[in-house]
Amino acid sequence: MIAEKPIARILPVGEAAISVEFGSRIAPEINAMVYALEGAIAALHMDGVGETIPSYRSLLVHFDPFLCDPHCLTGQVESLLARLDVLPASPGRLVEIPTVYGGRAGPDMAFVARHNHLSEEDVIAIHSQPEYPVYMMGFTPGFPYLGGMDPRIAAPRLPNPREQVTAGSVGIAGSQTGIYSLNSPGGWRLIGKTGVQLFDPTREVPFLLSPGDRVRFVPIPAEAA
Repeated sequence: MIAEKPIARILPVGEAAISVEFGSRIAPEINAMVYALEGAIAALHMDGVGETIPSYRSLLVHFDPFLCDPHCLTGQVESLLARLDVLPASPGRLVEIPTVYGGRAGPDMAFVARHNHLSEEDVIAIHSQPEYPVYMMGFTPGFPYLGGMDPRIAAPRLPNPREQVTAGSVGIAGSQTGIYSLNSPGGWRLIGKTGVQLFDPTREVPFLLSPGDRVRFVPIPAEAA
């Protein structure tokens, strides 16, 4: 069990949703609370409660206001929170992502290095060292938001997003890193690219990664891609 349970706030979001917020920081124990609450709500099978959408530190709960009274829902969520225990999260699967860094694969690598007063080799070494927890999925199907990036390589988003970013591109935005799962517009600083397919609707399990998994980037030469 975690030592101190984060304080939750329940806020209305329009007339058909509430948001349960756990603090204001990105941390494994807070993310674990989000998913524990999502599971507890699902287990109750409450009438009128629809989709739940987890994020780093909050859970958005949609409901049908004709079938579910928001005050009743809030009371049920408060009751769940009062007795919600979170065991230490299991480490999940470790998924290695072979990545070509810099050059044509990472057109913003030079900027990230220069912005942080590092060499490109330093950026690669720092970025490929951690095992990144997958906190949530979003933006496009299969796009993982990863935690635990070293602040020494943080970099601002592009002032003007690219109209097209190729699937497999590895990017940095602020203190976050992630992998584009589909060809799409995007404003993250691109430092590398992988040939691993994160989303394939023809697979039995379309998504390569799930919340709770861990990702490690493995540098490879361009000719090995």
